[in-house]
Amino acid sequence: MLKAVYPGSFDPVTNGHLDIIKRASAMADTLIVGVCGNPNKQSLLTADERVELLREVTKNLENVEVMEIEGMLGEFAKEQGANVIIRGVRDISDFINEFQRAIINKQLTGDVETIFLAASPENITLSSSAVREILAFDGNLDMFVPEAVKAKLKAKNEREG
Repeated sequence: MLKAVYPGSFDPVTNGHLDIIKRASAMADTLIVGVCGNPNKQSLLTADERVELLREVTKNLENVEVMEIEGMLGEFAKEQGANVIIRGVRDISDFINEFQRAIINKQLTGDVETIFLAASPENITLSSSAVREILAFDGNLDMFVPEAVKAKLKAKNEREG
């Protein structure tokens, strides 16, 4: 039985993330989408909001669970009984960063492997940072995020703007 964790900040979840989730869920018996913070970024959405949105956009994927990750990824994966970490990569710089993390996770856990999934061509340039920038200028998000995410971002932007 393959149990995998796909971690990320998902701030916000994009169509690129959703593509990786769908593809990874087709390979795993159980896929845990793990929402974690990034200490190097100021979040647009709270962890609870990100978990809620991910649950909404993955509700039709029966083998997907969404959880918040507190602490180290490798420890979380082992606690959940996961034997694989899934990472999406868009380009060589993503791969280099993710490869280094994979080695560290392997050293810390001993037996949790990392599988890299290349971004689909239509998502190569897509990032949460780009979505936040488009949102800041009230741009069209239709191509970049699921409808539920777009609605949440627009509502949040109107409240805070």
